[in-house]
Amino acid sequence: MLGFVNVFKPAGPTSAQVVARLRRIYGLYSQDRRIAAGHLGTLDPQAAGVLPVAIGKATRLIPLLEDQRKAYACMLVLGRSTSSADAHGETVAQALVPSDWEKRLRDVLPRFIGKIAQMPPMFSAVHHEGKRLYELARAGIEVERKPRTVTIYAISLLGVEEHAARLRVACSEGTYVRTLCEDLGAAIGVPAHMGALLREASGPFVSYEARTLEEISAGPREALIAPEHIIPFPTIVLDLRGSADFRAGRVVPLPHGAPARHVFVRDESRTLVGVGETHGALLAPRKVFV
Repeated sequence: MLGFVNVFKPAGPTSAQVVARLRRIYGLYSQDRRIAAGHLGTLDPQAAGVLPVAIGKATRLIPLLEDQRKAYACMLVLGRSTSSADAHGETVAQALVPSDWEKRLRDVLPRFIGKIAQMPPMFSAVHHEGKRLYELARAGIEVERKPRTVTIYAISLLGVEEHAARLRVACSEGTYVRTLCEDLGAAIGVPAHMGALLREASGPFVSYEARTLEEISAGPREALIAPEHIIPFPTIVLDLRGSADFRAGRVVPLPHGAPARHVFVRDESRTLVGVGETHGALLAPRKVFV
């Protein structure tokens, strides 16, 4: 069994807890308690939205996913900054919000579009000397971090409330929306933190196609997405001899020339046997599903 699942993660559970639940669901469905499962990017416990998960041998395809762009809707809350940069942290600073804050925000938003430097927050999954930063933060330890370059493709102001703004952000992998909210507040001279966060898209996975854990449990087969629908590689079909050689890790002749550098390979029964890399008129196994 292999494929991807587009899960709608509710606020509360960790990404690891959602993956563990999916592993049980598909372990029972496939009668394989050792089935692999892995997510394609952590979503904070307090955040909701799209959490793509690879099931079975599809976990080996994760490095081949090139589209890692993200889209979020979030609430920027002004007047208070916190230790975790979100609503769950302890208050670090407070200040009155100026009456012209909306104008200031609209003026600074264009500055944040493009490549920007971000400092990873202490409450994050970044590793430091073998430990996650959030483990150190919970122990009251703060360490020096290096800024990272991320890309903000677009920021839209969706609406405003009293001392809060609803934003939509399209960004690269590795962007911390919490840090973006802090930095936006600093740019307009007001302490700020991130309120609610919803991930609307992660690469080709979008929220309106996501399924809840309950829906997936009720129909695990229907929730499984074939790799060809996620990774835009063409598919070629090998005959019995070619597919046997490919499974054994041997280079085989391409039946119809090279449609692309990487291709999905299926046998005569249309079973997915792996991913191949083309070299002229030859096809070399890159991922083999035995």
